Amino acid sequence: MTTETPNISKKVLQYETFINDVLRRDLQKVLDQRDGVYEKISEYLQLKNTIKSLQEADSKELKTDVDLGCNFYVQAHVPDSSKIFVAVGYGFFVEFTHAEALKFIEKKTDQLTAYTEVLTKDAAKIKANIRMVLEGLRELQGLKDLPETSQREVF
Repeated sequence: MTTETPNISKKVLQYETFINDVLRRDLQKVLDQRDGVYEKISEYLQLKNTIKSLQEADSKELKTDVDLGCNFYVQAHVPDSSKIFVAVGYGFFVEFTHAEALKFIEKKTDQLTAYTEVLTKDAAKIKANIRMVLEGLRELQGLKDLPETSQREVF
């Protein structure tokens, strides 16, 4: 029986290391990635609202502030705002009419929303794996319940 105890302690340590070094890190990475996608969706929806405001104003000219970086803004004057440049990814910009930009934004937000659903499912799978490993720890240690703090830290 004494030889089994060090074996069990070693396995428990391996499971705990796996949870902390692999699963929790993977979960955090997926959640951070999903948050980044939500930020992109938010930016596209903000652009959509700006385009609709331009359409409603029915004015060709536009005065706006442009962020040069580090929250440093300059005032810009756009003589013809009937076409706009939209960042489409990888540092590329495409010139669109307002209608074309709205169609692009709709497709892009649908695509990004679908991606967030995939990331949410991935996060749920990782959480399930964490629960499974925790259950394995319970069985190894012969405990019925892990302390409350252990479960709160995971989720």
